[in-house]
Amino acid sequence: MRQPVPVMGLMVGLAGATAVMLGAFGAHALRGVLDARGSELWHTAVSYHFWHALALGLVAVMAQGRARRVAGAAFALGIVVFCGSLYALALGAPRWFGAITPFGGVAFIVGWIALGVALAKRSAR
Repeated sequence: MRQPVPVMGLMVGLAGATAVMLGAFGAHALRGVLDARGSELWHTAVSYHFWHALALGLVAVMAQGRARRVAGAAFALGIVVFCGSLYALALGAPRWFGAITPFGGVAFIVGWIALGVALAKRSAR
């Protein structure tokens, strides 16, 4: 099996570590600071952040070729745009900032499709 590209491994580690840090930050430092809506947004962002850090790990281990690059980039972009915009909204960013959140969701969808294509190609061998 081909070794994962080192950059992908770093992305997985960074995504997972930041998900843990931001989850802990929200649970401890932001307790009592965020209102109910802000807490809900923060929780959603951390959940998607964790799941897509794991998806990046799957990409690093299982996917190859162009689909791997597309899936990895799309998941990383989704974490930054989707989760980042939700974190910002929870912390009081202007409401219009939420207009970028769907672009991150589209990146996640593209990532899952690319991962599916990569795994289908792998299974066909």
